Amino acid sequence: MPSASYWAAELKALRIDGPRLIAGVDEAGRGPLAGPVVAAAVILHPRQGFKGLNDSKQVSPRNRERLFDEIHAQALCCSIGQASVEEIDQLNILQATLLAMQRAVAGLRLRPQHVLVDGNRAPALPMRVDTIVQGDAKVAAISAASILAKVHRDRWCLELHARHPGYGFDVHKGYPTPAHLAALRAQGACSEHRRSFAPVRAALQGAGA
Repeated sequence: MPSASYWAAELKALRIDGPRLIAGVDEAGRGPLAGPVVAAAVILHPRQGFKGLNDSKQVSPRNRERLFDEIHAQALCCSIGQASVEEIDQLNILQATLLAMQRAVAGLRLRPQHVLVDGNRAPALPMRVDTIVQGDAKVAAISAASILAKVHRDRWCLELHARHPGYGFDVHKGYPTPAHLAALRAQGACSEHRRSFAPVRAALQGAGA
């Protein structure tokens, strides 16, 4: 995670020149073949810090779990929103992701004056929104949101594995690994697979044949 001076420079570049409630937003689960897409929104105190905070993909599972609990306990407020498999199939994954982000921001106990979103696409919101490419590695609030979204979805995948143990959701978390694709070909799709994704459609067509 960059230093406080780097974060100050990011704020200056975005012309954030006074105290305000800033929410960081990030998502998890755009690429998997199954399950909801999850977004998180986090408002941190301007002087708040968490040891080891970074892009969730750069943090070990053990530290992600620790940070998940610390963020929930110490952030000014945080919220998780998601879009279901049915919404993903109906809307497409990008629009479902933006919907999950809207729900995450709407669920915050405090209304932010400014929202910073990881990446280059942002949902429509009733306050100022800016996107930051690789924001989960640059901005503390976005990093915190990345951790919350990732851990929440990974825990959901463990629950899914308990219901459908033959697919290996506890290992690949729904991503299209060779083992997951092999299970799809052998067993077909379960209720939580995204029918609009090509590998799932192919598995269903093969099962029908």
